[in-house]
Amino acid sequence: MKITVVGSGYVGLVSGTCLAEVGNDVLCLDVDPEKIRILQEGGIPIYEPGLQDMVRRNVAAGRLHFTTDVEKAVQHGTIQFIAVGTPPDEDGSADLQYVLAAARNIGRLMTDYKVVVDKSTVPVGTGAKVKAAIADELRQRGIDIPYSVVSNPEFLKEGAAVDDFMRPDRIVVGAEEEQAIHLMRALYAPFQRNHERLIVTDVKSAELIKYAANAMLATRISFMNELANLSEVLGADIEMVRQGIGADPRIGYHFLYPGCGYGGSCFPKDVKALIRTAKDDASIELKVLTAVEAANDAQKHVLTQKIGKRFGDLKGKHFALWGLSFKPNTDDMREAPSRELIADLFAAGATVTAYDPVAMHETQRIYGDEPRLSYADSPMAALEGADALVIATEWKEFRSPDFDTIKQKLKQPLIFDGRNLYDPKFVRSLGIEYFAIGR
Repeated sequence: MKITVVGSGYVGLVSGTCLAEVGNDVLCLDVDPEKIRILQEGGIPIYEPGLQDMVRRNVAAGRLHFTTDVEKAVQHGTIQFIAVGTPPDEDGSADLQYVLAAARNIGRLMTDYKVVVDKSTVPVGTGAKVKAAIADELRQRGIDIPYSVVSNPEFLKEGAAVDDFMRPDRIVVGAEEEQAIHLMRALYAPFQRNHERLIVTDVKSAELIKYAANAMLATRISFMNELANLSEVLGADIEMVRQGIGADPRIGYHFLYPGCGYGGSCFPKDVKALIRTAKDDASIELKVLTAVEAANDAQKHVLTQKIGKRFGDLKGKHFALWGLSFKPNTDDMREAPSRELIADLFAAGATVTAYDPVAMHETQRIYGDEPRLSYADSPMAALEGADALVIATEWKEFRSPDFDTIKQKLKQPLIFDGRNLYDPKFVRSLGIEYFAIGR
């Protein structure tokens, strides 16, 4: 199949590359010439395990191409994926200007039947707006060309996106026209040889499924964070509570890990957008999700509160920070809890030396020449001269450190663990003061 992917960011690049991997002829479009230059030279503008090798392999095989030429992109693919950004507006709603601009370009330049697929996370009702935008462009041209609009939300976890696309647990296709459904089934057939994973719905239901999934996961995280805070006060251990409730098959163990808050490009944005959609389009207040968002905002300051309670005045204090990205296996700093932590420490007069396996370049881009923030080239180097170690991301390389070296390098043996990486009894038995979440 000939496929065009509009937007070569995270979702677009992963989707386009994986579709090329199974033999399709894929052209990825982006308006950013620098991004396209990087891709054409064999690099990738994001960090995602396994993606760069797959991009290079498919470019070399002639199945994956990159362009800034909009007309070429519209002419190329029978299936046109729209995978552009939908950043939150000031009121929290999703900004659809890039989605609708992509749709208008397709309507302005198409010459034959197209299946236009919304891959971006978009509010319920966007499919109708995309359909109307294309129809308007065709009307202005005075021609009638058939087309279909499909919702096909992505369920990619950053850090495991390639595997998620190649081995999906479900493929949601929201469509009304049989021809579009037939083409989408054919497109995804290579990804479901073991058993049927494709769920066909109407367009609006498909749009809501994506928001509902992320909102549910965010709810579990905020619920566990609140239980962890309660456990701490009551003298219970949240890890034992987690095991006890996770053993119930109706609940399960996934997304029951408390910590210092969720972040990233999806959960915060999608929770906000769903709250806004309910309010603006249905005059409904989503009370549970409003509480989920408030609980998460508060949780991002829990570590600083623990640090402040232990030290009192933080002016002149210096902290080692392990982990900057919002979660492991990505360099994504969007809404990362580390950013709130750093801001809190700066506001209190403290300084920070940070280490992250992949996100330091992105952090330097965000903070520039901030004099209160320095960087170390290893976890242990970050500890030099620090009053305490603070952990904000659960990278694997932090899971089994040399605690004797930690004790030697810190001014005092003191760890604030925002991801509950260690067994409190063990760490404390080594003479280290250890503060975790709900333990």
